[in-house]
Amino acid sequence: MKKKYRIKKNKEFQEVFQRGTSMANRQFVIYMLDRPEQPYFRIGLSVSKKLGKAVVRNRIKRYIRQAFLEMKDDILPGKDYVIIARLPAADMTYFEVKSSLLHVLRKAGALKRERK
Repeated sequence: MKKKYRIKKNKEFQEVFQRGTSMANRQFVIYMLDRPEQPYFRIGLSVSKKLGKAVVRNRIKRYIRQAFLEMKDDILPGKDYVIIARLPAADMTYFEVKSSLLHVLRKAGALKRERK
């Protein structure tokens, strides 16, 4: 992911938390905030120390980033997304992470209409 596609500053995270809407499943919580002036989407990741040591947390973040990279054409632009990983995500494979993210994004209405 390029830097312009990431949310890094605490102030930006707080804005998404306070003004955005949230949706969750057992593995992830996603906060979304509309940014109509922005031609692309940005993601911010939050993985707590409760999930494991640095190796585990970094693996979860890599999986999430890669899943978003693969699904970037299907995700609505002009939004900020903050993804919070929950405890079950620590034991998941990449494909499980991707399908769980797809589920919660579909539930949140963050995907473009699926082509038939």
